[in-house]
Amino acid sequence: MTAPIFRFAPSPNGELHLGHALSAMLNDDLAKMAGGRLLLRIEDIDTTRCTPQFEAGIYENLRWLGFVWEEPVRRQSAHFGAYREVLAELVRQELVYPAFMSRGEIRAFAEAREGDGTGWPRDPDGAPLYPGLDKTLGSQERQRRIDEGRAFAWRLDMAAALARIGRKLSWQEYQDDGLAEVATVEADAAAWGDVILARREIPTSYHLSVVTDDALQGVTHVVRGRDLYHATAVQRLLQELLGLPAPLYRHHRLILGEDGRKLSKSMKSTGLTALRTAGATPQEIRRLVGL
Repeated sequence: MTAPIFRFAPSPNGELHLGHALSAMLNDDLAKMAGGRLLLRIEDIDTTRCTPQFEAGIYENLRWLGFVWEEPVRRQSAHFGAYREVLAELVRQELVYPAFMSRGEIRAFAEAREGDGTGWPRDPDGAPLYPGLDKTLGSQERQRRIDEGRAFAWRLDMAAALARIGRKLSWQEYQDDGLAEVATVEADAAAWGDVILARREIPTSYHLSVVTDDALQGVTHVVRGRDLYHATAVQRLLQELLGLPAPLYRHHRLILGEDGRKLSKSMKSTGLTALRTAGATPQEIRRLVGL
């Protein structure tokens, strides 16, 4: 039997904090419990916010925590070609389309509908769903706008994608502190509407790159924060459309700040570098995150 493969996949767009420590340590603990392997992946598709300095800090703090990973580390920014190929397959299947409305235009559209009492749906993160107006554009008009240099995003045609699958989707979610009890969770991808899968300047999105990487790296267990629970529905849909295997999932509790919100990389008091500099030990970090 092939050993289970876990992964910890931070983005180098800020310093690691206690929430990252919980996720890294939990992945490490569960990989050891299952006799599996543990990978480190650097999710740096946002090349404007991710920096080599933050990436170096990730390695430094993880080593201090006692985190051991396999080499080489997969850095997403080095694999844009792989994501372009996956996106091209979805274009070939006519499941994505170029969408030209900006965030501000989408927000204004939704606010106008809400203002007149019509109402407008929002995704699980609270953002208004894309109206899908660009789906009616002809191929020549789409190409004309692209040739003019108009900014656009490649959006998944959710209705077409769900019709292509033709059945309800679900994922397997661990329910306990270990790897024993598993429940089936229905994947409601439609709640996200026509999600962005890539942009003109970046040939991928979080959803597209993560399902591609998990498949290429043979990841069998995805252990990550509860804030990504609903995003799993979109990723399950992409896995089915692309013929990729579905990992087992566990979405762990979040570490909250004093204001009751999840930790942010801007909250210096919870940053691992600051805590380490103040004299904290890896054992104290385990206690602080409740492990």
